[in-house]
Amino acid sequence: MSQITEFSEPLEYVLRWEKEKPDAVYLTQPHADGSIAEYTWGEVCDQARRVAAYLQSLGLPEGSNIALTGKNSAHWIITDLAIWMSGHVTVPLYPTLGADACQYVLEHSEAKLLFVGRFDGVTDSWQELEQVLPADLPLVLLPMAPEVQSSMAKSWSEILDTYQPLQDPVLRGREALATIIYTSGTTGRPKGVMHNFAGLTAPAGCSVNLWQPSDDDRMLSYLPLAHVAERVAVEIPSLLFGFQIFFNDSLETFAADLKRARPTRFFSVPRLWTKFYQAVNAKIPPAKQQILFAIPFLSRTVKRKILTELGLDSVKVGLTGAAPLSSEIISWYRKLGLELLEVFGMTENCAASHAARSGEVRPGYVGTPLDGVQCRIDETGEVLVKSPGQMMGYYKMPEETQANMTKDGFFHTGDLGELDEKGRLKITGRTKDLFKTSKGKYVAPVPIENLLSAHPGIEVICATGPGQPQPFALAVLSPGMLNPASTDDRTRFEREFIEHLDEINQQLEDHERLNYVVIVKEPWTIESGLLTPTMKLKRNVIEDRYLRFADQWREQKQKVIWEG
Repeated sequence: MSQITEFSEPLEYVLRWEKEKPDAVYLTQPHADGSIAEYTWGEVCDQARRVAAYLQSLGLPEGSNIALTGKNSAHWIITDLAIWMSGHVTVPLYPTLGADACQYVLEHSEAKLLFVGRFDGVTDSWQELEQVLPADLPLVLLPMAPEVQSSMAKSWSEILDTYQPLQDPVLRGREALATIIYTSGTTGRPKGVMHNFAGLTAPAGCSVNLWQPSDDDRMLSYLPLAHVAERVAVEIPSLLFGFQIFFNDSLETFAADLKRARPTRFFSVPRLWTKFYQAVNAKIPPAKQQILFAIPFLSRTVKRKILTELGLDSVKVGLTGAAPLSSEIISWYRKLGLELLEVFGMTENCAASHAARSGEVRPGYVGTPLDGVQCRIDETGEVLVKSPGQMMGYYKMPEETQANMTKDGFFHTGDLGELDEKGRLKITGRTKDLFKTSKGKYVAPVPIENLLSAHPGIEVICATGPGQPQPFALAVLSPGMLNPASTDDRTRFEREFIEHLDEINQQLEDHERLNYVVIVKEPWTIESGLLTPTMKLKRNVIEDRYLRFADQWREQKQKVIWEG
Protein backbone atom coordinates (compact mmCIF):
# COMPACT_ATOMS: atom_id res chain seq x y z
CA MET A 1 0.00 0.00 0.00
CA SER A 2 1.32 3.44 -0.98
CA GLN A 3 2.08 6.06 1.65
CA ILE A 4 0.25 9.38 1.79
CA THR A 5 1.51 12.82 2.71
CA GLU A 6 0.25 13.79 6.16
CA PHE A 7 -0.63 17.46 6.52
CA SER A 8 -1.04 19.36 9.76
CA GLU A 9 -4.43 20.90 10.47
CA PRO A 10 -5.31 23.56 7.84
CA LEU A 11 -5.06 26.51 10.26
CA GLU A 12 -1.30 26.05 10.56
CA TYR A 13 -0.95 26.67 6.82
CA VAL A 14 -3.35 29.61 6.89
CA LEU A 15 -1.27 31.28 9.58
CA ARG A 16 1.81 30.65 7.45
CA TRP A 17 0.29 32.40 4.39
CA GLU A 18 -0.88 35.25 6.61
CA LYS A 19 2.74 35.78 7.63
CA GLU A 20 4.52 35.01 4.34
CA LYS A 21 2.22 36.70 1.79
CA PRO A 22 -0.32 38.92 3.57
CA ASP A 23 -0.81 41.12 0.48
CA ALA A 24 -1.41 38.28 -2.01
CA VAL A 25 -5.03 37.95 -3.15
CA TYR A 26 -6.64 34.77 -1.85
CA LEU A 27 -10.41 35.14 -2.53
CA THR A 28 -12.07 36.91 -5.47
CA GLN A 29 -15.78 37.58 -5.05
CA PRO A 30 -18.03 38.92 -7.85
CA HIS A 31 -21.23 40.77 -6.95
CA ALA A 32 -24.59 41.04 -8.69
CA ASP A 33 -23.92 44.68 -9.59
CA GLY A 34 -20.84 43.67 -11.57
CA SER A 35 -18.28 44.80 -9.00
CA ILE A 36 -15.45 42.52 -7.85
CA ALA A 37 -14.13 42.27 -4.29
CA GLU A 38 -10.68 40.84 -3.59
CA TYR A 39 -9.51 39.63 -0.20
CA THR A 40 -5.84 39.11 0.57
CA TRP A 41 -4.55 36.49 2.97
CA GLY A 42 -3.97 39.26 5.49
CA GLU A 43 -7.55 40.55 5.19
CA VAL A 44 -9.03 37.05 5.34
CA CYS A 45 -7.15 36.24 8.52
CA ASP A 46 -7.95 39.61 10.10
CA GLN A 47 -11.69 39.09 9.59
CA ALA A 48 -11.55 35.44 10.66
CA ARG A 49 -9.65 36.38 13.82
CA ARG A 50 -12.24 39.08 14.72
CA VAL A 51 -15.18 36.71 14.21
CA ALA A 52 -13.32 34.05 16.20
CA ALA A 53 -12.91 36.57 19.04
CA TYR A 54 -16.67 37.15 18.95
CA LEU A 55 -17.35 33.41 19.12
CA GLN A 56 -15.00 33.02 22.06
CA SER A 57 -16.77 35.89 23.84
CA LEU A 58 -19.95 33.77 23.91
CA GLY A 59 -18.34 31.37 26.37
CA LEU A 60 -19.41 28.26 24.48
CA PRO A 61 -17.87 24.90 25.44
CA GLU A 62 -14.83 24.09 23.29
CA GLY A 63 -15.78 22.00 20.29
CA SER A 64 -19.35 23.36 20.08
CA ASN A 65 -21.19 22.81 16.81
CA ILE A 66 -21.68 26.01 14.81
CA ALA A 67 -23.96 25.91 11.75
CA LEU A 68 -23.23 27.72 8.49
CA THR A 69 -25.64 28.14 5.58
CA GLY A 70 -25.59 30.06 2.32
CA LYS A 71 -24.24 29.85 -1.20
CA ASN A 72 -20.50 29.79 -1.84
CA SER A 73 -18.76 33.06 -1.12
CA ALA A 74 -15.51 34.45 0.21
CA HIS A 75 -17.15 34.91 3.60
CA TRP A 76 -18.29 31.28 3.71
CA ILE A 77 -14.62 30.25 3.81
CA ILE A 78 -13.69 33.07 6.20
CA THR A 79 -16.46 31.87 8.53
CA ASP A 80 -15.20 28.28 8.37
CA LEU A 81 -11.75 29.55 9.43
CA ALA A 82 -13.24 31.66 12.23
CA ILE A 83 -15.12 28.68 13.63
CA TRP A 84 -11.93 26.62 13.68
CA MET A 85 -9.84 29.50 15.10
CA SER A 86 -12.25 29.75 18.03
CA GLY A 87 -11.98 26.04 18.77
CA HIS A 88 -15.35 24.95 17.41
CA VAL A 89 -16.84 22.61 14.78
CA THR A 90 -18.43 23.67 11.47
CA VAL A 91 -21.82 22.20 10.51
CA PRO A 92 -22.53 23.34 6.93
CA LEU A 93 -26.11 23.40 5.64
CA TYR A 94 -27.12 23.52 1.98
CA PRO A 95 -28.89 26.79 1.12
CA THR A 96 -31.39 24.68 -0.85
CA LEU A 97 -32.22 22.54 2.18
CA GLY A 98 -35.94 22.41 2.91
CA ALA A 99 -37.30 23.82 6.15
CA ASP A 100 -38.02 20.39 7.69
CA ALA A 101 -34.55 19.04 6.90
CA CYS A 102 -32.91 22.25 8.12
CA GLN A 103 -34.85 22.11 11.38
CA TYR A 104 -33.80 18.47 11.81
CA VAL A 105 -30.09 19.22 11.24
CA LEU A 106 -30.07 22.19 13.61
CA GLU A 107 -31.76 20.15 16.33
CA HIS A 108 -29.80 16.95 15.74
CA SER A 109 -26.44 18.75 15.68
CA GLU A 110 -27.38 20.89 18.70
CA ALA A 111 -26.02 23.91 16.86
CA LYS A 112 -25.22 26.81 19.20
CA LEU A 113 -25.27 29.50 16.50
CA LEU A 114 -26.09 29.90 12.80
CA PHE A 115 -24.11 31.93 10.28
CA VAL A 116 -26.34 33.02 7.40
CA GLY A 117 -24.82 33.75 3.98
CA ARG A 118 -26.29 34.66 0.61
CA PHE A 119 -29.48 33.10 -0.76
CA ASP A 120 -29.57 34.56 -4.28
CA GLY A 121 -32.61 33.49 -6.24
CA VAL A 122 -33.99 31.31 -3.45
CA THR A 123 -35.39 33.95 -1.13
CA ASP A 124 -38.50 31.85 -0.57
CA SER A 125 -36.25 29.06 0.71
CA TRP A 126 -34.79 31.43 3.31
CA GLN A 127 -38.25 32.66 4.30
CA GLU A 128 -39.35 29.07 4.90
CA LEU A 129 -36.16 28.27 6.79
CA GLU A 130 -36.48 31.37 8.95
CA GLN A 131 -39.86 30.18 10.18
CA VAL A 132 -38.41 27.04 11.78
CA LEU A 133 -35.35 28.59 13.45
CA PRO A 134 -35.35 28.32 17.25
CA ALA A 135 -36.28 31.72 18.68
CA ASP A 136 -33.22 31.69 20.95
CA LEU A 137 -30.69 30.68 18.27
CA PRO A 138 -28.08 33.43 17.77
CA LEU A 139 -27.55 34.43 14.13
CA VAL A 140 -24.64 36.13 12.37
CA LEU A 141 -25.41 37.69 8.99
CA LEU A 142 -22.61 37.45 6.45
CA PRO A 143 -22.26 40.08 3.75
CA MET A 144 -24.94 39.45 1.05
CA ALA A 145 -27.23 37.66 3.55
CA PRO A 146 -31.01 38.13 3.17
CA GLU A 147 -32.95 40.39 5.49
CA VAL A 148 -33.62 38.70 8.82
CA GLN A 149 -36.33 39.55 11.34
CA SER A 150 -34.78 37.89 14.39
CA SER A 151 -33.69 40.08 17.28
CA MET A 152 -30.93 37.49 17.83
CA ALA A 153 -29.19 38.50 14.59
CA LYS A 154 -25.84 40.29 14.53
CA SER A 155 -24.23 41.67 11.38
CA TRP A 156 -20.75 40.78 10.14
CA SER A 157 -19.72 44.44 9.99
CA GLU A 158 -20.85 44.99 13.57
CA ILE A 159 -18.60 42.14 14.73
CA LEU A 160 -15.61 43.44 12.75
CA ASP A 161 -16.07 46.91 14.25
CA THR A 162 -16.50 45.63 17.81
CA TYR A 163 -13.92 42.88 18.27
CA GLN A 164 -10.14 42.93 18.04
CA PRO A 165 -8.44 40.06 16.17
CA LEU A 166 -7.98 36.92 18.25
CA GLN A 167 -4.27 36.77 19.04
CA ASP A 168 -3.97 33.04 19.67
CA PRO A 169 -6.16 30.93 17.38
CA VAL A 170 -6.99 27.53 18.83
CA LEU A 171 -4.98 24.71 17.25
CA ARG A 172 -6.64 21.47 18.29
CA GLY A 173 -4.53 19.01 16.28
CA ARG A 174 -5.13 16.61 13.40
CA GLU A 175 -7.37 14.24 15.33
CA ALA A 176 -9.85 16.88 16.56
CA LEU A 177 -13.37 16.94 15.09
CA ALA A 178 -13.41 19.64 12.40
CA THR A 179 -16.80 19.35 10.75
CA ILE A 180 -20.06 17.41 10.64
CA ILE A 181 -21.26 17.10 7.06
CA TYR A 182 -24.88 16.07 6.76
CA THR A 183 -25.33 13.91 3.68
CA SER A 184 -27.58 15.43 1.05
CA GLY A 185 -29.16 12.03 0.71
CA THR A 186 -31.21 10.61 -2.12
CA THR A 187 -33.50 9.00 0.46
CA GLY A 188 -34.39 9.39 4.14
CA ARG A 189 -33.06 11.68 6.84
CA PRO A 190 -29.57 13.15 6.37
CA LYS A 191 -26.84 11.59 8.50
CA GLY A 192 -24.14 13.68 10.15
CA VAL A 193 -20.74 12.46 8.94
CA MET A 194 -17.99 13.42 11.39
CA HIS A 195 -14.55 14.28 10.01
CA ASN A 196 -11.45 15.37 11.88
CA PHE A 197 -8.75 17.57 10.37
CA ALA A 198 -6.75 14.50 9.38
CA GLY A 199 -9.72 13.31 7.33
CA LEU A 200 -10.27 16.68 5.68
CA THR A 201 -6.65 16.87 4.54
CA ALA A 202 -6.43 13.20 3.53
CA PRO A 203 -7.64 13.71 -0.08
CA ALA A 204 -4.83 16.21 -0.64
CA GLY A 205 -2.34 13.85 0.99
CA CYS A 206 -3.52 10.96 -1.18
CA SER A 207 -3.26 12.91 -4.44
CA VAL A 208 -0.44 15.46 -3.96
CA ASN A 209 2.01 13.29 -5.90
CA LEU A 210 -0.57 12.70 -8.62
CA TRP A 211 -1.64 16.29 -9.39
CA GLN A 212 1.20 18.34 -7.86
CA PRO A 213 -0.73 21.44 -6.73
CA SER A 214 1.11 24.70 -6.05
CA ASP A 215 0.45 28.25 -4.91
CA ASP A 216 0.28 29.31 -8.58
CA ASP A 217 -2.96 27.37 -9.10
CA ARG A 218 -6.38 28.96 -9.51
CA MET A 219 -9.78 27.38 -8.92
CA LEU A 220 -13.40 28.43 -9.37
CA SER A 221 -15.75 27.58 -6.51
CA TYR A 222 -19.37 27.01 -7.53
CA LEU A 223 -20.47 23.54 -6.38
CA PRO A 224 -21.90 23.70 -2.84
CA LEU A 225 -19.22 24.14 -0.18
CA ALA A 226 -21.63 22.36 2.15
CA HIS A 227 -20.80 19.19 0.21
CA VAL A 228 -17.63 17.24 0.86
CA ALA A 229 -16.48 17.32 -2.78
CA GLU A 230 -16.14 21.11 -3.05
CA ARG A 231 -14.72 21.31 0.44
CA VAL A 232 -11.84 18.90 -0.22
CA ALA A 233 -11.34 19.69 -3.92
CA VAL A 234 -11.25 23.47 -3.59
CA GLU A 235 -11.28 24.93 -0.07
CA ILE A 236 -8.89 22.60 1.76
CA PRO A 237 -6.22 22.45 -1.01
CA SER A 238 -6.30 26.26 -1.26
CA LEU A 239 -5.56 26.46 2.46
CA LEU A 240 -2.79 23.88 2.33
CA PHE A 241 -1.06 25.10 -0.85
CA GLY A 242 -1.92 28.80 -0.71
CA PHE A 243 -3.56 29.27 -4.13
CA GLN A 244 -6.32 31.64 -5.23
CA ILE A 245 -10.06 30.90 -5.29
CA PHE A 246 -12.58 32.69 -7.51
CA PHE A 247 -16.32 32.48 -6.90
CA ASN A 248 -19.31 32.23 -9.20
CA ASP A 249 -22.03 34.82 -8.63
CA SER A 250 -24.94 33.18 -10.46
CA LEU A 251 -25.88 30.83 -13.27
CA GLU A 252 -26.20 33.80 -15.62
CA THR A 253 -22.64 34.97 -14.89
CA PHE A 254 -21.04 31.51 -14.86
CA ALA A 255 -19.31 31.87 -18.22
CA ALA A 256 -17.87 35.28 -17.30
CA ASP A 257 -16.80 34.10 -13.83
CA LEU A 258 -15.08 31.07 -15.32
CA LYS A 259 -13.22 33.19 -17.88
CA ARG A 260 -12.15 35.60 -15.12
CA ALA A 261 -10.70 32.74 -13.08
CA ARG A 262 -9.12 30.84 -15.99
CA PRO A 263 -8.62 27.96 -13.55
CA THR A 264 -5.58 25.74 -13.65
CA ARG A 265 -7.48 23.05 -11.72
CA PHE A 266 -11.16 22.49 -12.46
CA PHE A 267 -13.48 20.03 -10.76
CA SER A 268 -17.01 19.56 -12.04
CA VAL A 269 -19.89 17.15 -12.26
CA PRO A 270 -20.83 15.38 -15.52
CA ARG A 271 -23.87 17.56 -16.04
CA LEU A 272 -21.71 20.68 -16.51
CA TRP A 273 -19.08 18.94 -18.65
CA THR A 274 -22.01 17.80 -20.80
CA LYS A 275 -23.45 21.32 -20.99
CA PHE A 276 -20.10 22.67 -22.25
CA TYR A 277 -20.01 19.91 -24.86
CA GLN A 278 -23.57 20.61 -25.99
CA ALA A 279 -22.99 24.38 -26.16
CA VAL A 280 -19.99 23.92 -28.45
CA ASN A 281 -21.90 21.45 -30.64
CA ALA A 282 -24.73 23.96 -30.96
CA LYS A 283 -22.27 26.56 -32.35
CA ILE A 284 -20.03 24.19 -34.30
CA PRO A 285 -21.91 21.04 -35.39
CA PRO A 286 -19.98 17.79 -34.82
CA ALA A 287 -19.65 17.18 -38.57
CA LYS A 288 -17.99 20.57 -38.99
CA GLN A 289 -15.73 19.94 -35.99
CA GLN A 290 -14.57 16.70 -37.57
CA ILE A 291 -13.54 18.55 -40.71
CA LEU A 292 -11.80 21.40 -38.83
CA PHE A 293 -9.95 18.99 -36.51
CA ALA A 294 -8.63 17.11 -39.53
CA ILE A 295 -6.96 20.18 -41.11
CA PRO A 296 -3.39 20.28 -39.70
CA PHE A 297 -2.83 24.06 -39.79
CA LEU A 298 -6.33 24.81 -38.39
CA SER A 299 -6.86 22.00 -35.91
CA ARG A 300 -4.71 23.33 -33.07
CA THR A 301 -6.03 26.89 -33.42
CA VAL A 302 -9.68 25.80 -33.43
CA LYS A 303 -9.26 23.50 -30.43
CA ARG A 304 -7.45 26.21 -28.47
CA LYS A 305 -10.15 28.72 -29.31
CA ILE A 306 -12.88 26.35 -28.08
CA LEU A 307 -11.11 25.86 -24.74
CA THR A 308 -10.49 29.61 -24.43
CA GLU A 309 -14.16 30.40 -25.08
CA LEU A 310 -15.09 27.92 -22.37
CA GLY A 311 -12.59 29.47 -19.95
CA LEU A 312 -10.69 26.17 -19.74
CA ASP A 313 -7.54 27.00 -21.72
CA SER A 314 -5.33 27.08 -18.60
CA VAL A 315 -6.62 23.87 -17.02
CA LYS A 316 -3.83 21.43 -16.19
CA VAL A 317 -5.96 19.09 -14.09
CA GLY A 318 -9.58 18.48 -15.13
CA LEU A 319 -11.58 16.30 -12.76
CA THR A 320 -15.07 14.86 -13.09
CA GLY A 321 -17.01 13.03 -10.41
CA ALA A 322 -20.29 12.41 -8.53
CA ALA A 323 -21.76 10.45 -11.47
CA PRO A 324 -20.58 8.70 -14.65
CA LEU A 325 -19.61 10.77 -17.70
CA SER A 326 -20.06 9.16 -21.10
CA SER A 327 -16.93 7.92 -22.86
CA GLU A 328 -17.96 9.90 -25.95
CA ILE A 329 -17.74 13.20 -24.06
CA ILE A 330 -14.48 12.26 -22.34
CA SER A 331 -13.01 11.44 -25.76
CA TRP A 332 -14.21 14.78 -27.15
CA TYR A 333 -12.37 16.72 -24.42
CA ARG A 334 -9.26 14.64 -25.00
CA LYS A 335 -9.33 15.63 -28.68
CA LEU A 336 -9.36 19.27 -27.55
CA GLY A 337 -6.26 18.63 -25.47
CA LEU A 338 -7.98 18.41 -22.07
CA GLU A 339 -7.80 15.00 -20.43
CA LEU A 340 -10.63 14.58 -17.94
CA LEU A 341 -9.80 12.33 -15.03
CA GLU A 342 -12.69 10.63 -13.28
CA VAL A 343 -12.66 10.56 -9.49
CA PHE A 344 -14.75 8.56 -7.05
CA GLY A 345 -15.36 9.07 -3.38
CA MET A 346 -18.01 9.52 -0.73
CA THR A 347 -18.84 11.85 2.13
CA GLU A 348 -17.94 9.01 4.50
CA ASN A 349 -14.35 8.76 3.23
CA CYS A 350 -13.97 12.48 2.53
CA ALA A 351 -13.80 11.67 -1.21
CA ALA A 352 -10.38 10.06 -0.68
CA SER A 353 -10.90 6.93 -2.72
CA HIS A 354 -10.21 6.48 -6.46
CA ALA A 355 -8.95 8.52 -9.41
CA ALA A 356 -7.99 7.91 -13.01
CA ARG A 357 -4.32 8.45 -13.83
CA SER A 358 -3.21 10.48 -16.83
CA GLY A 359 -2.36 8.13 -19.67
CA GLU A 360 -4.18 5.24 -17.98
CA VAL A 361 -7.77 6.39 -18.48
CA ARG A 362 -10.22 3.63 -19.36
CA PRO A 363 -13.67 4.96 -20.31
CA GLY A 364 -16.32 3.83 -17.83
CA TYR A 365 -13.80 3.28 -15.03
CA VAL A 366 -13.07 5.67 -12.14
CA GLY A 367 -9.45 4.69 -11.88
CA THR A 368 -7.34 3.01 -9.22
CA PRO A 369 -7.15 3.61 -5.46
CA LEU A 370 -5.38 6.78 -4.38
CA ASP A 371 -2.24 6.49 -2.28
CA GLY A 372 -3.07 4.89 1.05
CA VAL A 373 -6.48 3.60 -0.07
CA GLN A 374 -7.50 -0.06 -0.18
CA CYS A 375 -10.43 -1.43 -2.18
CA ARG A 376 -12.09 -4.81 -2.61
CA ILE A 377 -15.32 -6.19 -4.03
CA ASP A 378 -17.29 -8.44 -1.69
CA GLU A 379 -19.27 -11.55 -2.62
CA THR A 380 -22.40 -9.48 -3.38
CA GLY A 381 -20.53 -7.22 -5.80
CA GLU A 382 -20.45 -4.24 -3.39
CA VAL A 383 -17.42 -1.96 -3.38
CA LEU A 384 -15.66 -1.83 0.02
CA VAL A 385 -13.09 0.90 0.71
CA LYS A 386 -10.63 1.59 3.53
CA SER A 387 -9.32 5.16 3.32
CA PRO A 388 -7.13 7.63 5.22
CA GLY A 389 -10.15 9.93 4.88
CA GLN A 390 -12.46 7.53 6.72
CA MET A 391 -15.06 9.27 8.86
CA MET A 392 -14.98 9.22 12.63
CA GLY A 393 -18.55 7.95 12.44
CA TYR A 394 -22.11 9.19 12.09
CA TYR A 395 -22.95 11.83 14.69
CA LYS A 396 -24.99 10.33 17.53
CA MET A 397 -25.60 7.17 15.46
CA PRO A 398 -23.13 4.51 16.68
CA GLU A 399 -25.29 1.58 15.50
CA GLU A 400 -25.53 3.05 12.00
CA THR A 401 -21.76 3.57 12.00
CA GLN A 402 -21.09 -0.02 12.99
CA ALA A 403 -23.57 -1.37 10.42
CA ASN A 404 -21.69 0.35 7.59
CA MET A 405 -18.22 -0.92 8.55
CA THR A 406 -16.67 -4.36 8.19
CA LYS A 407 -14.81 -5.90 11.11
CA ASP A 408 -11.48 -5.13 9.42
CA GLY A 409 -12.27 -1.43 8.87
CA PHE A 410 -13.66 -1.26 5.32
CA PHE A 411 -16.66 0.97 4.57
CA HIS A 412 -19.71 -0.37 2.75
CA THR A 413 -20.04 2.17 -0.08
CA GLY A 414 -23.41 0.90 -1.33
CA ASP A 415 -21.97 0.93 -4.85
CA LEU A 416 -21.77 -2.14 -7.04
CA GLY A 417 -18.56 -2.48 -8.99
CA GLU A 418 -15.94 -4.57 -10.72
CA LEU A 419 -12.17 -4.36 -11.12
CA ASP A 420 -10.19 -4.82 -14.31
CA GLU A 421 -6.78 -6.46 -14.64
CA LYS A 422 -5.04 -3.19 -13.60
CA GLY A 423 -7.21 -2.68 -10.54
CA ARG A 424 -9.28 0.07 -12.13
CA LEU A 425 -12.76 0.31 -10.66
CA LYS A 426 -15.98 0.40 -12.65
CA ILE A 427 -19.15 1.42 -10.83
CA THR A 428 -22.02 -0.66 -12.19
CA GLY A 429 -24.81 0.66 -9.99
CA ARG A 430 -26.06 1.25 -6.48
CA THR A 431 -27.28 -1.56 -4.26
CA LYS A 432 -30.34 0.55 -3.40
CA ASP A 433 -30.92 1.70 -7.00
CA LEU A 434 -31.53 -1.80 -8.35
CA PHE A 435 -35.16 -2.37 -9.25
CA LYS A 436 -37.12 -5.45 -10.26
CA THR A 437 -39.40 -5.63 -13.28
CA SER A 438 -42.71 -7.50 -13.23
CA LYS A 439 -40.83 -10.39 -14.87
CA GLY A 440 -38.69 -10.74 -11.74
CA LYS A 441 -35.50 -9.42 -13.36
CA TYR A 442 -33.21 -6.95 -11.58
CA VAL A 443 -32.04 -3.87 -13.50
CA ALA A 444 -29.13 -1.53 -12.62
CA PRO A 445 -30.12 1.91 -13.97
CA VAL A 446 -26.80 3.79 -13.84
CA PRO A 447 -25.00 2.08 -16.76
CA ILE A 448 -28.10 2.53 -18.92
CA GLU A 449 -28.31 6.23 -18.03
CA ASN A 450 -24.64 6.67 -18.83
CA LEU A 451 -25.21 5.33 -22.35
CA LEU A 452 -28.38 7.38 -22.94
CA SER A 453 -26.87 10.64 -21.71
CA ALA A 454 -24.35 10.66 -24.57
CA HIS A 455 -27.07 12.10 -26.81
CA PRO A 456 -26.42 15.86 -27.13
CA GLY A 457 -30.09 16.73 -26.60
CA ILE A 458 -30.37 15.09 -23.17
CA GLU A 459 -29.64 17.18 -20.10
CA VAL A 460 -30.52 14.58 -17.47
CA ILE A 461 -32.11 11.13 -17.63
CA CYS A 462 -33.46 8.52 -15.22
CA ALA A 463 -33.91 4.85 -16.11
CA THR A 464 -36.69 3.27 -14.07
CA GLY A 465 -39.57 0.79 -14.19
CA PRO A 466 -40.07 -1.21 -10.98
CA GLY A 467 -43.08 -3.49 -11.46
CA GLN A 468 -43.23 -2.81 -15.21
CA PRO A 469 -42.69 -5.51 -17.88
CA GLN A 470 -39.67 -3.60 -19.23
CA PRO A 471 -37.64 -0.61 -18.01
CA PHE A 472 -38.28 2.83 -19.46
CA ALA A 473 -36.60 6.22 -19.03
CA LEU A 474 -37.58 9.75 -18.12
CA ALA A 475 -35.56 12.48 -19.83
CA VAL A 476 -35.22 16.25 -19.63
CA LEU A 477 -34.05 17.97 -22.80
CA SER A 478 -31.23 20.49 -22.84
CA PRO A 479 -32.51 24.10 -22.81
CA GLY A 480 -32.93 25.45 -26.32
CA MET A 481 -32.70 22.01 -27.87
CA LEU A 482 -36.08 22.37 -29.59
CA ASN A 483 -38.31 25.18 -30.73
CA PRO A 484 -41.55 24.34 -28.85
CA ALA A 485 -43.64 25.71 -31.72
CA SER A 486 -41.85 23.65 -34.38
CA THR A 487 -43.33 20.30 -35.35
CA ASP A 488 -40.32 19.69 -37.58
CA ASP A 489 -37.94 20.11 -34.62
CA ARG A 490 -39.83 17.52 -32.60
CA THR A 491 -40.01 15.08 -35.52
CA ARG A 492 -36.29 15.44 -36.20
CA PHE A 493 -35.42 14.88 -32.55
CA GLU A 494 -37.65 11.80 -32.33
CA ARG A 495 -36.04 10.26 -35.41
CA GLU A 496 -32.49 10.88 -34.14
CA PHE A 497 -33.24 9.79 -30.58
CA ILE A 498 -35.01 6.58 -31.61
CA GLU A 499 -31.90 5.67 -33.61
CA HIS A 500 -29.78 6.40 -30.51
CA LEU A 501 -32.13 4.32 -28.33
CA ASP A 502 -32.09 1.38 -30.74
CA GLU A 503 -28.27 1.37 -30.73
CA ILE A 504 -28.21 1.32 -26.94
CA ASN A 505 -30.84 -1.40 -26.63
CA GLN A 506 -28.69 -3.62 -28.85
CA GLN A 507 -25.93 -3.35 -26.21
CA LEU A 508 -28.21 -4.34 -23.32
CA GLU A 509 -29.52 -7.65 -22.07
CA ASP A 510 -33.11 -8.46 -23.06
CA HIS A 511 -34.50 -7.62 -19.60
CA GLU A 512 -32.63 -4.26 -19.56
CA ARG A 513 -33.87 -2.95 -22.91
CA LEU A 514 -35.92 0.21 -22.66
CA ASN A 515 -39.50 0.04 -23.81
CA TYR A 516 -39.79 3.81 -24.34
CA VAL A 517 -38.45 7.18 -23.22
CA VAL A 518 -40.68 9.93 -21.84
CA ILE A 519 -39.62 13.54 -22.47
CA VAL A 520 -40.80 15.40 -19.37
CA LYS A 521 -41.71 19.09 -19.38
CA GLU A 522 -40.60 20.10 -15.89
CA PRO A 523 -36.89 20.97 -15.44
CA TRP A 524 -35.21 18.81 -12.80
CA THR A 525 -33.37 21.10 -10.43
CA ILE A 526 -31.95 21.21 -6.93
CA GLU A 527 -34.67 23.70 -5.96
CA SER A 528 -37.48 21.43 -7.18
CA GLY A 529 -36.16 18.63 -4.98
CA LEU A 530 -35.49 16.25 -7.89
CA LEU A 531 -31.69 16.58 -7.76
CA THR A 532 -29.27 16.55 -4.84
CA PRO A 533 -26.97 19.57 -4.37
CA THR A 534 -24.34 17.77 -6.47
CA MET A 535 -26.94 17.14 -9.19
CA LYS A 536 -27.47 13.45 -8.56
CA LEU A 537 -30.93 12.04 -9.19
CA LYS A 538 -33.28 11.76 -6.22
CA ARG A 539 -34.75 8.55 -7.57
CA ASN A 540 -37.38 8.07 -4.92
CA VAL A 541 -38.76 11.59 -5.47
CA ILE A 542 -38.69 11.22 -9.26
CA GLU A 543 -40.40 7.83 -9.13
CA ASP A 544 -43.03 9.07 -6.67
CA ARG A 545 -43.86 11.82 -9.14
CA TYR A 546 -43.91 9.86 -12.41
CA LEU A 547 -44.37 6.11 -11.93
CA ARG A 548 -48.16 6.39 -11.57
CA PHE A 549 -48.33 7.28 -15.28
CA ALA A 550 -46.28 4.28 -16.45
CA ASP A 551 -49.22 2.05 -17.41
CA GLN A 552 -50.84 4.66 -19.63
CA TRP A 553 -47.49 5.52 -21.24
CA ARG A 554 -46.85 1.86 -22.00
CA GLU A 555 -50.25 1.56 -23.68
CA GLN A 556 -49.28 4.27 -26.19
CA LYS A 557 -46.80 1.81 -27.76
CA GLN A 558 -44.40 4.55 -28.89
CA LYS A 559 -40.66 4.76 -28.37
CA VAL A 560 -40.64 8.48 -27.60
CA ILE A 561 -43.51 9.95 -25.56
CA TRP A 562 -43.97 13.64 -24.81
CA GLU A 563 -45.36 14.30 -21.35
CA GLY A 564 -48.61 16.25 -21.43
